[in-house]
Amino acid sequence: MPNTEMRVPVLLMARELHHLGGSERQMTEIAKALDRQVFDTHIGCFCLEGVRGDELRAAGLPVIPFPVNTYKSPSFLSGLSKIVRYVVENNIRIVHTWDYPTAVSVIPTIRLLTRAVALTSRRGHSELIPWVYQRATHISDRSAHGIICNCEFLRRHLVQDEHVPERKVRLCYNGIDLNRFRRKDATKPAPVQRSTLVIGTVCALRREKDLATLIDAFADVRHLQPGMMLVIVGSGSELGRWQEQAKQRGVRDACHFEPATPHISAWLNAIDIFVLPSRVEAFSNALMEAMASGCCAVASRVGGNPELVRHEETGLLFQAGDPRSLAQELAVLIESPERRQLLAETGERFIQGFSIARAAQLMGEIYCDFLGRSNH
Repeated sequence: MPNTEMRVPVLLMARELHHLGGSERQMTEIAKALDRQVFDTHIGCFCLEGVRGDELRAAGLPVIPFPVNTYKSPSFLSGLSKIVRYVVENNIRIVHTWDYPTAVSVIPTIRLLTRAVALTSRRGHSELIPWVYQRATHISDRSAHGIICNCEFLRRHLVQDEHVPERKVRLCYNGIDLNRFRRKDATKPAPVQRSTLVIGTVCALRREKDLATLIDAFADVRHLQPGMMLVIVGSGSELGRWQEQAKQRGVRDACHFEPATPHISAWLNAIDIFVLPSRVEAFSNALMEAMASGCCAVASRVGGNPELVRHEETGLLFQAGDPRSLAQELAVLIESPERRQLLAETGERFIQGFSIARAAQLMGEIYCDFLGRSNH
C-alpha cells in the first residue's frame, strides 16, 4: 500500500456524477487511472452522486458531496466553506474542476482562501457555455493557475480568441478504455440484425449535434443499398423533432432511435459507418470510441474533429450543416466496401494512441508541472 503521507493529495470536482457521458465520464476514468504511488485522489461533487460516484467508490476513491444547489440558495456559501475546510484539513495540493458550474464558484474561492493549485478544464467551445455563466467563466479562467483543454482546437481558441496567457493553457487529449472499445464478433442488437449496412451515431440529442443533416443525407443515399439502416443512440430534447423529420423524409421505417444506454460498445460494434455531424464540437469521446470499435468514421470539419479524422486517412470529413456534402462522402463509402474497410482499419490503429492510461499519465505530468511552478 502506498504511503499516503508521500503522495500528492488532489481533489477533482464535477457538478454531478450521474451522467453516462461527457466530462464526468472522462474525469472518472482519469481519477481511476492516476498513479496511486504519486497521487492521493479525492472526488468532490455538488449534487447527488449517481452511477459515477458508485464507480469511483468501487475503485477505492473517496467521493465527497458538497451540497451547492444554486447561487441564490443559503447552501451556496456553506457548501463553499465545506470545500475550503476539506482542502485545508486534507492538505489538498491541487483542486481541478472539470466543468463550468464548479469552476465559476470553486476556482476563485480556492485561490482566495487556500494555498492549493487551482486548475480548471475547458472541454467545449465558449459559445456552448450558457450566457449566465460566461462572465463568471471568464473570471474563473483568469483566476486559475492553469486551464487544461482536451484538443489543440480549444488550446488555440483560449489563447487566440480569449487571450488567455499561453503559459496557463495545457493540452491533455481525452483517453478511452481500449479494452472495452474494440471490434468484436458478437450478435448485433435485435433492431439491426437484418440490416445490410448500418450508418449510425451516438450523442446527446441536442441542437448543436445537428442530426437533421445526418437524417437528410441518409434519405439522399438510402437508395444506394437496399436494407440499409440509420441508428441514432442517445436521449435529449430534440428526439421528437428528429423523429418527425425522419418521417417527413420517408425514412422513418429505416431509422432506429435507441435511448441513451451504458451498453454503447454493443451498438458501436453493429455500426459500419459512424457519423458525427455536429456544428460545434471539441474532442468527441463518442468519435474516439467509434474509431476504436472499427467503425469507419465520418465527421464534420469543425473543432477537434480533424485532429481525429484525417481526411482520406483515418476517415472522411464533410462541411458542417451541409447534407449534400455528407451524402457525397457516405455514397463513396457505401459503394466502395474496400475503401470503407481500409479507412476503418487505419482509424482503429490511429486511435490506439489515445488510451486512458496515456491520458492519465499526461494529466499527472501536468499536475506535477503546476506544483513545481507553485513552489517557485
